[in-house]
Amino acid sequence: MAVYEPIKGCEHDDEERGMADPMMMKNNNISIDHDEDVEMAIHQISKSTSASSASAGGGGGAAAYKNVSKEEAAAAAAAASLPSKLRQQQQQRLVSLDVFRGFTVAIMILVDDVGGILPAINHSPWNGLTLADLVMPFFLFMVGVSLSLTYKKMSCGTVATRKTVLRTLKLLALGLFLQGGYFHGIKDLTFGVDIEQMRWMGILQRIAIAYFVAALCEIWLKGDDNVNSGRSLLRKYRFQWSAALIITVLYLSLLYGLHVPDWEYQIPGDSSSAPKTFSVKCGVRGDTGPACNAVGMIDRKILGLRHLYRRPIYARTEQCSINSPDNGPLPADAPSWCQAPFDPEGLLSSMMAIVTCLVGLHYGHIIVHFKSHRDRILRWSISSSSLIILGLALDLLGMHINKPLYTFSYMCITAGSAGILFTAIYLMVDVCGYRRPTIVMEWMGMHALMIFVLVACNLLPVIIHGFYWGKPQNNILSLIGIGK
Repeated sequence: MAVYEPIKGCEHDDEERGMADPMMMKNNNISIDHDEDVEMAIHQISKSTSASSASAGGGGGAAAYKNVSKEEAAAAAAAASLPSKLRQQQQQRLVSLDVFRGFTVAIMILVDDVGGILPAINHSPWNGLTLADLVMPFFLFMVGVSLSLTYKKMSCGTVATRKTVLRTLKLLALGLFLQGGYFHGIKDLTFGVDIEQMRWMGILQRIAIAYFVAALCEIWLKGDDNVNSGRSLLRKYRFQWSAALIITVLYLSLLYGLHVPDWEYQIPGDSSSAPKTFSVKCGVRGDTGPACNAVGMIDRKILGLRHLYRRPIYARTEQCSINSPDNGPLPADAPSWCQAPFDPEGLLSSMMAIVTCLVGLHYGHIIVHFKSHRDRILRWSISSSSLIILGLALDLLGMHINKPLYTFSYMCITAGSAGILFTAIYLMVDVCGYRRPTIVMEWMGMHALMIFVLVACNLLPVIIHGFYWGKPQNNILSLIGIGK
């Protein structure tokens, strides 16, 4: 898996990147990986190795060496045998971030495969919070943590910005290819997309937007203050917090301040009948229901109805499904908006996704500036608890927790939950050293993008479905009942 290293300069940027894990040298050769990935992170060399190296080089080295284990001594000796430039570049992977990412991927696979059977863990039809609703914010949170470690040492903002733009464009292109409609699904042996009806937004597109804004903030909006306390940490990154505040205020102003007029849409009819037209009555301001919210209105105006997600999440609400919270036939008195396209990764809602990424940046800054496990865990716990309390209070006051709209209360609850889970995994894996029970999650986290492409985007089933004998219906997936 590719690794992001701190960007240190303009001329030798590519030569400065590398990764070695001193505690794993006894089993693995050290390798330098020059590839790049948005979701990887690094931190300082382990204290035990540093202490071993120091004791070997100091005046009282013999006495100090007695308190060092054989494994630590072997790791220190292996590190000392490396060239000095490579020793200075040694970085240990933040294992807890890999495990957290792998755990999130596992949740994603679980809700994709079992959500149809257990609607309780599937996405909430509108207001509310379920297990599936945590996946997207968790990924965004991890991107923020990774960015803070990626750019912790940087002297050339222009180079970093250029690379950020390129990475963003790659993610956008991959998202359009995988989620724009090119693959028609595992039931069809066809591919290709009508550009007039391509879906512009999607999961990877949202991550790309959040990554781009958060990366620019990390590159250009950092102060020169020294950090030795919580107050100095806020002062150093005050411009980033100001950006988060501006984005939040703008989102709330548009969500509750825009007037949503009446609108209409069409759905295709049978081959022998004309499309059906439905009219939706609105004429309201500040509504957060499925039909007349500003999030949907902005997407319809800017992206166009043909470019929105055509299986709206609110089709599983009680108004639109007799099997709610599962999919089902329309009730006899179903409102006109039940079949209207709606994108859960829309433009306005992506503004709060950016804020989630900026919250992840804050957690990463704590790793960068506070080396004590106790300080990190304490500050993470306080931040996470505060976010959860704020989110619950806002929900009680009427700002409902809502994933399709990505409300501010939803952002607080999910970012706080991500912080709590990340803190627990960090305590278990990086502090207590319990890596063996989480080795599968760690592997999944190191290959998260590949798993997402193959599983969540149905690419693997589509590939398998393409092999058949005699006629397309005779394939493995059809025989075992997948995709029916």
